[in-house]
Amino acid sequence: MTFSLLALDPETGAIGGIAATGSYCVGAWVLRGSLAAGMSASQGASPSTFWGEGVLTLMQEGSSASDAVSAITTPDTGRDWRQLSALDLHGQGGAFTGAQNTPEMGSRVFDGGVAAGNMLSGQAVLDAMVATFQSTKGAFDARLITALKAGEAAGSDSRGLFSAAMLVLHPDRPPLSLRIDYHEDDPISALVQLHNKATTGDYGEWAAQVPVMNDKERRLD
Repeated sequence: MTFSLLALDPETGAIGGIAATGSYCVGAWVLRGSLAAGMSASQGASPSTFWGEGVLTLMQEGSSASDAVSAITTPDTGRDWRQLSALDLHGQGGAFTGAQNTPEMGSRVFDGGVAAGNMLSGQAVLDAMVATFQSTKGAFDARLITALKAGEAAGSDSRGLFSAAMLVLHPDRPPLSLRIDYHEDDPISALVQLHNKATTGDYGEWAAQVPVMNDKERRLD
């Protein structure tokens, strides 16, 4: 019921994820991240938020994304109804897709990222997201948005979309956590509008002055 993309920006050290689904509240269910660990996307027919958080803990302790995914998914007797992707801080990805999820389903691990989805109209959704992200230039968060749009254009969730979300963590910028929990017409366009409001104007200027990973004592002047 969801398609997602996790990625690393090696030039800035930023990590991010973006997702959309034909259900509600995709941001709360799917995306997790930590600048000390990496990114995760836990989704599927019966998604486990514990998976998304657990895989981050293992990566922070030193496990690779693929080893962390295996360690989290293997002992869970409900794993066939779940899907998990993870990206570590080295840009290495890992993914698992349980067999009981609704086709089309699958994942694509590539250098610096991982895409995953289930209940898709076709595998082209995943291929389009990866190819678009890799070929698009510009700001990291804009590339994530462009990739999500490409996944929608290539077939999307087979039911259509109701929610979309983005999470970007940057060592020199405050967290960017944007969620469209429900939009009956076009949640991706609503996400784009929210992104613009959150990164420009008075709000964008204010956000540029709050504490960040590389300057935890930053303050308003």
